[in-house]
Amino acid sequence: MKGVSKSMDNAKKKLPIGIESFEEMITRGYYYIDKTGFIRELLQNGGESNLITRPRRFGKSLNMSMLENFFGLDGEAEIFDGLEITKEQELCNAYMGKYPVISISLKDIDADSYEVAYDMAVMLIKQEAWRYLSLLDSERLSESEKEAFSKLLEAKMEPAVLSGSLKLLTHLLEKHYNQKVILLIDEYDVPLARAHAQGYYEQMIWLIRSLFHQVLKTNRSLQMAVLTGCMRISESIFTGLNNLNILSVTDVECEEYFGFTDREVRELLNYYELSDKYDVIKEWYDGYQFGNVEIYCPWDVINYCDLLRTDPHAYPQNYWCNTSSNEVVRRFIHSSKDNGTTKREIERLIGGESIEKEIHQELTYQDMYQSIENLWSVLFTTGYLTQRGTRDGRTFRLSIPNREICEIFTIQIMEFFQETVKKDGELLGEFCQALCEGKAENVEKKFSEYLRKTISIRDTSVKKEMKENFYHGILLGILGVKAQWSVASNQESGEGYGDILVEVDEGEPVGIVLEVKYAHDGNLESACQKALEQVEQKQYAEYFYDEGIDHVLKYGIACYKKRCKVMLAKSKGNRECS
Repeated sequence: MKGVSKSMDNAKKKLPIGIESFEEMITRGYYYIDKTGFIRELLQNGGESNLITRPRRFGKSLNMSMLENFFGLDGEAEIFDGLEITKEQELCNAYMGKYPVISISLKDIDADSYEVAYDMAVMLIKQEAWRYLSLLDSERLSESEKEAFSKLLEAKMEPAVLSGSLKLLTHLLEKHYNQKVILLIDEYDVPLARAHAQGYYEQMIWLIRSLFHQVLKTNRSLQMAVLTGCMRISESIFTGLNNLNILSVTDVECEEYFGFTDREVRELLNYYELSDKYDVIKEWYDGYQFGNVEIYCPWDVINYCDLLRTDPHAYPQNYWCNTSSNEVVRRFIHSSKDNGTTKREIERLIGGESIEKEIHQELTYQDMYQSIENLWSVLFTTGYLTQRGTRDGRTFRLSIPNREICEIFTIQIMEFFQETVKKDGELLGEFCQALCEGKAENVEKKFSEYLRKTISIRDTSVKKEMKENFYHGILLGILGVKAQWSVASNQESGEGYGDILVEVDEGEPVGIVLEVKYAHDGNLESACQKALEQVEQKQYAEYFYDEGIDHVLKYGIACYKKRCKVMLAKSKGNRECS
């Protein structure tokens, strides 16, 4: 089975969480899904300069490390033993271990000011130059060339020196080794994103552009360059580079080498004896389409499998939420508040439908958030949306790839709703007053007004429990602004867990039970009755009775799209609330 082997004592390989070094992956016994075929495809179909754009967490850095190990003069050929690339013997003989390699990652240039970012860039160049200190003793370099190289090792580096540093290093390495150079630049756009957020974007654009132009344009010392990032930034960074080969998420070249294919996931699950989790992993982490291939997010799959090995009953986690601010989704939701068309399109997406949009894969950071049209493109290139086909190579059918990303959208919708609901004091007060007075008709009327204002979930492919969670969240958002009320979600009570339990302790205490159902067939009254039956059967009111609260209001709430029905069970009487 590809990528899998067992030791003599039948111990399982370690899962490579956070491992971005190819050498470490292989030599320290981590489970590795063989992506070395990427080397063959790059050499056969790639260009002199190649830009590979993929969303974060899809294995870009690991593949760049693999390239460094394959081409590098100090690479160890034996770490590729048994892997797919070794079947290409002629190619291995011609390229493996033959080249000086410059490999830098810009992802750590994450600074609050240009001055700090500049110093970080200088340090990256210095660290790479230190790997080739032997140049100072080279018999093939002139004294002036050695002097120029020494400037790359100094504590301070002038802007002109930094701008030409990579080109200079390629020239010196080619002359010393009598071999052209492989250049690898990982996550080239991270410093630009940070600079845009912190207000020094123009300075960073100048620095990145000057670095790239000098080293990539008409550089006779360069054998091949590979760059990776999430997006193709258009602001003259690559202008004039006629040899630039773009490999984006829409291209079929290298389509299966970033992320896991379905076959690879099945093999991994079989190896770790987790095949029974296939359906849930597919629902949560599959669904991306790169070129013509369906792809899983490898970061998610590996992390969840690791969790399952210690807790077989663990619920899937949202690993993207834990590693990013998801700023683009937040901005997208906020920008839709006054745009009825976009709001309806978001509802369709969350409901599992696809929509058609023209995509611009080349944008400037300054343009990204300037319009809804550009935000669609950003969501697509960063992995929050994926393609389901295209009409002309420009207009794509877009959808949310999986359950994990759908939850990110839902979380951002709920956060936005909670921000806006606080501004609606009058409607909020009327809703809460009706709720604790047992006036079900008024509760229904006010809740319906809230539903009309927010983005809703359409009755399509989203699972029933997720729809119920959505409306559950809206109610929590409304109730959350009543700081003096005690609001518990999924609180254990009686023989189960009530959706929402509210304790109003203003004078005579009142307990409120809210059970939410989604009326998938549109029959709101029937769903309400089922909610009330569940409240009685599971004895959710017992929580309040045990606390000495005898006045308990039990509500069944049914929702369908933007409609709702609210019914009140018989109780021991109503009273006015403060």
